[in-house]
Amino acid sequence: MSPRPKKATAAPEAKPKVFRRKRSAPAPIARDVAPDFSKTPLEQISLSSLSPRALIAPNFRVYELTRSDLAARQGIDNSFASDAELRAAIHLARHVLQAIRDKFGSFSPNSVYRSQSLERSLKNKPATWLSTSQHARGEACDIEIAGMATLELAAWARDHLADFDQIICECYDPAKGPNSGWVHISLKPPGTGANRKQCLSYVRDAATGRLVYVSGLSAMT
Repeated sequence: MSPRPKKATAAPEAKPKVFRRKRSAPAPIARDVAPDFSKTPLEQISLSSLSPRALIAPNFRVYELTRSDLAARQGIDNSFASDAELRAAIHLARHVLQAIRDKFGSFSPNSVYRSQSLERSLKNKPATWLSTSQHARGEACDIEIAGMATLELAAWARDHLADFDQIICECYDPAKGPNSGWVHISLKPPGTGANRKQCLSYVRDAATGRLVYVSGLSAMT
């Protein structure tokens, strides 16, 4: 008996080739690069040329010079009144705030420029009252450094700032911790007269219990 012929087996169907696109690397996220005016001469800077995030010193931006929690809460416009106040605040940032930042690291000032409206609200004054504070001219800042005694910061500023008009150690009470109170530092802009280099403290008078200015840097007693 002759052997049965083997059945021919069908060749497997070839699977179609799938061509997959190679995934390209994700595009880099575009970052908002703020313009840098940190080396621009003061006389070349104006309100019309600056955005809030513009650098006006190596580590400080325009918005930090007008930031105010009180103004934000009460809806008070704390914009610079003119180029004069803006330039004074930039001069202060470059020669006071930046020097302190270089020594102690990142911080934001408690207050720099204060508009007349903000000054009136802060000091509970009528609408006709005009402040003579250096804050209203962009010439002053209130600062503190976390964990550093306010009196120590005031003394450092007195001994290391190249120039200043006033340094005031305000309401510093060691019993309330190192960051009680704040340091007020002012600096006159170029062409407005010589700086006084005056050091004061704002403390409570033992006899009357009222806060008064006294000569020198000291704490509450």
